[in-house]
Amino acid sequence: MHDYLSKILTFLFFIFWLPCQSQEKPNILFIAVDDLRNELGVHEGSQAITPNLDALANAGSLFTHHYVQVPTCGASRHSILTGRRPYKKVHLSNRAIEKEISDKPETDVPESFIHQLKTSGYHTVGIGKIAHSADGYLYEYEEEPSNQRELPHSWCEMHFDAGKWSTGWNAFFAYANGENRQSLKKQVKPYEAGNTDDEGYPDGLTANLAVSKLKELKNSKQPFFLGVGFFKPHLPFNAPKKYWDLYDRDKIKVSDNPHLLKNVHLSSYNNNGEFNQYALGEEKAYLEQPVSETYAKKIRHAYLAAVSYTDAQIGKVLKELKASGLDKNTVIIIWGDHGWHLGDQRMWGKHTLFENALKSTLIIKEPSIESQPNRIDQIVESVDIYPTILEIAQLKPKTTLDGMSLIPLLRGKKNWNQPYAYSYFKNGITLRTPKYRLTKYYRGQKPVIELYDHTQSQNESINIAEESPKIVDRLMPILSQGNTGLYDNIN
Repeated sequence: MHDYLSKILTFLFFIFWLPCQSQEKPNILFIAVDDLRNELGVHEGSQAITPNLDALANAGSLFTHHYVQVPTCGASRHSILTGRRPYKKVHLSNRAIEKEISDKPETDVPESFIHQLKTSGYHTVGIGKIAHSADGYLYEYEEEPSNQRELPHSWCEMHFDAGKWSTGWNAFFAYANGENRQSLKKQVKPYEAGNTDDEGYPDGLTANLAVSKLKELKNSKQPFFLGVGFFKPHLPFNAPKKYWDLYDRDKIKVSDNPHLLKNVHLSSYNNNGEFNQYALGEEKAYLEQPVSETYAKKIRHAYLAAVSYTDAQIGKVLKELKASGLDKNTVIIIWGDHGWHLGDQRMWGKHTLFENALKSTLIIKEPSIESQPNRIDQIVESVDIYPTILEIAQLKPKTTLDGMSLIPLLRGKKNWNQPYAYSYFKNGITLRTPKYRLTKYYRGQKPVIELYDHTQSQNESINIAEESPKIVDRLMPILSQGNTGLYDNIN
């Protein structure tokens, strides 16, 4: 009986204790930001005031051409967590993680890169929105929180402070008075300049949690992975008034590409549904009729204020990382889960296969690399982050990955073996090369092929596929390689 009990205790030791124990590895601070397009002060042409992220980019590496796999939150996060491009229709959905990961038993194949870190000795801590759920648990927007974890095997610890909003999803759509989009039945504006301090919105509480956790982790003898998810600048564009006051609205520039694209079917667009559901917005956005310049400036102002608010919260976390001395052995990754149309091509939102919805922020600082290039212009994808993190942690993948480690680029390598990115949505696949974007849709509405020349303009305004058959023919085989079985009728 004693031998039997001893074996049981040994088994439990290896299953529950060992995965969260120490190894000599660098720490990893991963910060996910909702809807953060390339809108930082460090980006050319940006109007954003983001001193903390600018400083990090100048100390590390800013990827100027980083593209997500899917321009919607849950599906984009499924790709980065699994290191895979979409190969099922469910992988294009915000419920991709719930349907594909959440109810699965633990196996030797990790559910995410975080899971592999955990089973390899990292202490993994999640704060806020890392997968799709606002707080890491599965429940609908207006339901009471469940106890079912979205990533059941990835975290040693998981935390969220919902404050006066009570639940994660209420906090995600929070207004400063403690109400939220759901409780107010969408009778709200898509923006708010709150007369409150940073803790008057949930991201301020998330920053405080992260700072407190870093103070604990600095005494740990084992490496950690700390994932921190910030909500803003996701709609509603709510932020303390002091961040609105950073900007002079009269000087804010509206989109330089505000018109409908030429030679493109309307089914390629989004219908601004996410934006228009905020019922008290002064104007609705329609493809047939653009919003006024006055309102376009107001909404851009709101987005910029939300970006500056998030920058300040990230700054608090980075300040504590440095104060604790952890910055010397902690790799920092800042990732935006997709881009956003700010009136570009008459759209306010994501959910397209155009540049504005697919290009997002990516900054990496690896302290063991003495001289990182501050600006990396090569095309990279979100699926590249999984193998990058494994190489940082000195680990080999335990499953098939579609991306490539970015470490060579961080070390200054100029020749990149994958000079293109694939993205998927709206029954289509798009290929981004250094010169072009080629998109193929699997639909009845024509045209189904779109080609944009990025050597002429960064704005995608004219589909030149019909007049450029040689370019289309040359790129189409590369685009076809990006098909992962998602569309049965692909050629």
